[in-house]
Amino acid sequence: MATVQSQPEVGSLLRQWRKRRRVTQLELALDAGISARHLSFVETGRSKPGREMLLRVLGRLKVPFREQNRLLLAAGHAPAYPERSLEDPDLKPVREALDVILSGHEPYPAVAVDRVWNMVAANTAMFALTEAVEIDPGLLEPPINVMRVGLNPRGLGPLFVNLGDWHAHWLKRLERQLAATGDEQLAALIDEVAGYPVPEPTHDVGAESAGSEMLGPVNVRTPDGELSFFGMFASFDTPFEVTTSELAVELLFPADRATAERLHERGSRPSHR
Repeated sequence: MATVQSQPEVGSLLRQWRKRRRVTQLELALDAGISARHLSFVETGRSKPGREMLLRVLGRLKVPFREQNRLLLAAGHAPAYPERSLEDPDLKPVREALDVILSGHEPYPAVAVDRVWNMVAANTAMFALTEAVEIDPGLLEPPINVMRVGLNPRGLGPLFVNLGDWHAHWLKRLERQLAATGDEQLAALIDEVAGYPVPEPTHDVGAESAGSEMLGPVNVRTPDGELSFFGMFASFDTPFEVTTSELAVELLFPADRATAERLHERGSRPSHR
């Protein structure tokens, strides 16, 4: 009976992902090498999907590993992708890779995050940016969320020269991420961040047309003066389990010579820790 009850659930979940990716049953069936009739039967719960068939369809839909495991379980199959703590010995190469990236990016700021922007690791240059503002201790309780700390007026928000614009920009980025992943925790984070009391944006950050305004570099206030950055977002190209597939690194680079010089000067100062 448990298997029968799970069929409508997996079919409904699969249909949600197909609609999220905006493909028809026929398009998905052709791409996955199955019949549209069989796919229809799976979505309506009239047929139970086989494990390999389901993995093939989910792969074509680019469903995140975590959600693929969820659908496999709903269909009565074993998960396909292991999920380990980042401290697991098997993930030592991943931790070492993050260390190389973060330390190698010095004296420029960099931070590693998980799927909902909880901080996994950061380099000293990133922590140094927080010296100019007193952060609400409540925002620093683990897990430290980069979006929560970065955009909250009780966190790093006051460092942004144009907080309203960047708050709106990051909300749009989080909404695009939510559309791609369907992550419920991410949806809750978006609701929280959207409620922060910040200035109204001065740019039309929601426009997707080629003529929409560009925000330009991120300008932040620090004890060394105003610094200007542009960013690069990186993720693992060949993840082999859930945790690795959800890791990403945000790298900040100086957008002008003055910023680069200040960061190099700061990096050459002796540590007082």
